[in-house]
Amino acid sequence: MTIPETTQLAGRKRARANGLAKSVLRFLVIIVTTYLGLLAVTFFIGRVIPIDPVLAVLGDRAPAHVVERTRELMGFNKPLYVQFYLYVRDALTGNFGTSVLTTNPVMADIRRVFPATLELATFGTIIGSLFGVPLGVLAAVKRGSIADQIVRVVGLVGYSVPIFWLALLSLLLFYAKLRWVAFPGRIDIVYEYSFTPVTGLYLIDSFWQGQWDVFRDVFRHIILPASLLGYFSLAYISRMTRSFMLNELSQEYIVAARAKGLSETRIIWGHALRNAAVPLVTVIALSYAGLLEGSVLTETVFAWPGLGLYITNSLQNADMNAVLGGTIVIGSVFIAINILSDLLYRTLDPRTRAR
Repeated sequence: MTIPETTQLAGRKRARANGLAKSVLRFLVIIVTTYLGLLAVTFFIGRVIPIDPVLAVLGDRAPAHVVERTRELMGFNKPLYVQFYLYVRDALTGNFGTSVLTTNPVMADIRRVFPATLELATFGTIIGSLFGVPLGVLAAVKRGSIADQIVRVVGLVGYSVPIFWLALLSLLLFYAKLRWVAFPGRIDIVYEYSFTPVTGLYLIDSFWQGQWDVFRDVFRHIILPASLLGYFSLAYISRMTRSFMLNELSQEYIVAARAKGLSETRIIWGHALRNAAVPLVTVIALSYAGLLEGSVLTETVFAWPGLGLYITNSLQNADMNAVLGGTIVIGSVFIAINILSDLLYRTLDPRTRAR
């Protein structure tokens, strides 16, 4: 290799390294800015709502000097920018204060209830993906047919029907009438004190420990709320899958594949869906994040002891430390899932790595 070629190769390597460094820096700036924005929103919400956090702790009948002393200890007498700095510092260390309702540190409560929401949302996303993707493919392949119309109506109903109403009807039918599912809750009281979870994910823990009676009971509790969340996830995933598949099926490489005599099954599942899977990963990730943050009504109707129910009960009792702490955790998870989906998108699509 000549000296000019070596110099040119070294220049390309430096340019590639500089481009990678700029991408990483831009990525980190976006993450930090987004998280600071989340903290700023939750901070100012906690300051503008008509609930005095000091009175929430002490009660309305506390003496004035005690109220002022507590306000000083909690830092509410400091300037607003100092309060925000202290709020960000505590949030970054996982310190969200103490819950008025449970008298426990808020982070300890969140660690206790979040696995229930995680398990429910994960199960719902799996159901939504397993049924939503094939239905979307079917609707795209049979565009304009009866099958397409049925899939679109199913998706429309999933978007239109309030989830709490469908949850109540499901309880009436599958629990009260047919007795196919268990009573609302996460586990029967018979097993609640004899079963010792490790990860907090009851299905995985009971399966790993070989407690099949507990596994069946947990499954009977989770199947109905997870199916409802899965149905609403299915509505979104099937609609987006149909849109992506229609776009792929109109591309020239599909015409070329048919001209070569490839089977329709291989063209649809091996070529079109493979390319549609790149943006579909982002859709499924966003659907998963939506279930993690939007399962409040489902958890309330089914008495599911997750983060949504925890935040609802805290809000009803003016426990703002718990409400804001739970909101920050949900927002952080949403940001993390978006980052992960973006990384997966860049990994699956070589064109984005070239930018």
